[in-house]
Amino acid sequence: MDKEQVMKEFKDAGAILTGHFVLSSGLHSSMYLQCARVLMDAKRGDRLCKGLADKLKQWMKESGQSIDIIVSPAMGGVVVGYEMGRQLDVPAIFCERVDGTFALRRGFNLEQGQKVLIVEDVVTTGKSSMEAVACIKEHGGVPVAVASLIDRRSKNDVSLTLPLVSLMALDIPTYKPDALPDELKAIEAIKPGSRFLAQKAS
Repeated sequence: MDKEQVMKEFKDAGAILTGHFVLSSGLHSSMYLQCARVLMDAKRGDRLCKGLADKLKQWMKESGQSIDIIVSPAMGGVVVGYEMGRQLDVPAIFCERVDGTFALRRGFNLEQGQKVLIVEDVVTTGKSSMEAVACIKEHGGVPVAVASLIDRRSKNDVSLTLPLVSLMALDIPTYKPDALPDELKAIEAIKPGSRFLAQKAS
């Protein structure tokens, strides 16, 4: 699946939003990719995740790495994580925030030394992935890589220290709150990410 095909899937799903958004990383952007809209169509989710699974299989072949289980950060990574588990024929679980820190709940656990693939929908800075890494290590797992549908990290971002396999990389500018361009300052910011929803509900 090439970049044009991936973009068409997102456009057809009405999942490319423009405006002024506060991302889960705290950075601001004029574009937001609403993966939940893409994945609400099971057939579309199957196509996208098959493309990502094919890339992961190639990466595993080239790196000699294997994967025992998938862990996804809630909420954004849950659906794509379970579909990737189906595509790769491995178990899939998720971690969720408890008092702001990722934890395994609902009877989920990891066996000592299990090789873990972290699956996200979109990686912006890698912050949530690295928070998931800490949770996985705490439970005896060995994080080996991150997979995501979309990689929208900036070229200078070094937050993510694991290999990242993505279906598509997008170079979309992001801004710190104190360095917004005039066109974003003129638009009211909204927070579409699930991290903010979780904090509001807690």
